[in-house]
Amino acid sequence: MRVGILAHSLFINKIMGKAIANYWFHILAIITAIIWGTTFVSTKVLINNGLEPTEIFIYRFLIAYICIIFISPKTLWSKTAKDEILMFLAGATGGSLYFITENTALEYTQAINVAMIIAITPLLTTLLALIFFKSERTKSPMRIILGSVIALCGVITVIYNGNANLKFNIKGDTLTLCAAFSWAFYSLLLKILGKKYSAVFITRKVFGYGIISIALMLPFHCPDFNLNLLAKPEIAVNILYLGGVASMLCFTIWSAVVKKIGTVKSTNYINLNPIATFVSAYLVLGEVISLISFIGAITIIAGVYIIERKS
Repeated sequence: MRVGILAHSLFINKIMGKAIANYWFHILAIITAIIWGTTFVSTKVLINNGLEPTEIFIYRFLIAYICIIFISPKTLWSKTAKDEILMFLAGATGGSLYFITENTALEYTQAINVAMIIAITPLLTTLLALIFFKSERTKSPMRIILGSVIALCGVITVIYNGNANLKFNIKGDTLTLCAAFSWAFYSLLLKILGKKYSAVFITRKVFGYGIISIALMLPFHCPDFNLNLLAKPEIAVNILYLGGVASMLCFTIWSAVVKKIGTVKSTNYINLNPIATFVSAYLVLGEVISLISFIGAITIIAGVYIIERKS
């Protein structure tokens, strides 16, 4: 009898320990999404100070790569050539390709168009993950899709913010859609690679191949790289924040989060980005938070809750 009670107690403790561990990964996902939401403000500050988007990306990933070298495994290559190709694709889709398509789109279409189309990324990732990964399928896929759609409506509400001046541009909007697919495929690649490699190793590869892949594009557009600007405290602080915190730390955490709680649940938290963006824009740039944005934020939280709550 006592043996049975002890075994039951050990089983309960094991389940509770696993639940608590998963709980912390959800917290880390929320924190990461919030930090990524603030990067738009930091990037805007840097652009306002004379830096080009491509320049910002290179500084950001270089700093991240240098930082992660100190904690990354000594192993240089992946276990197989196939895995190394997947690592390259992860670096391109999660870094340079996503960045180039999104920022090039801004040259052809309105920023609000870009923001709204990018907003479909979590829903797009969720649908692809449910299609390609059996482990991501739950007993209630419709609840996940419903929550994703509600969160998407909230994101669009925050971005739209009463702006009726919407004009569609085929080239610009198509490029933005490519950016959304790029991040979605990056999320799927993390799921595949996470089965064989540590989060730190994957992240180091992503930064390395992100730099290499964007370097291949420099002959077509090379920024001025005015290093004198880096001496300005405002620029230095924001670049270090983007490279050290938003890239090195957050990309590593995100790889671990996707590995632990899955692509669908982790991607769901990306919907929180706009909330972090408009709050940080209010605190740093003095932008006004409207009633429409507030309603959108509540809608986002409702959608995220529907997805994350247990059936």
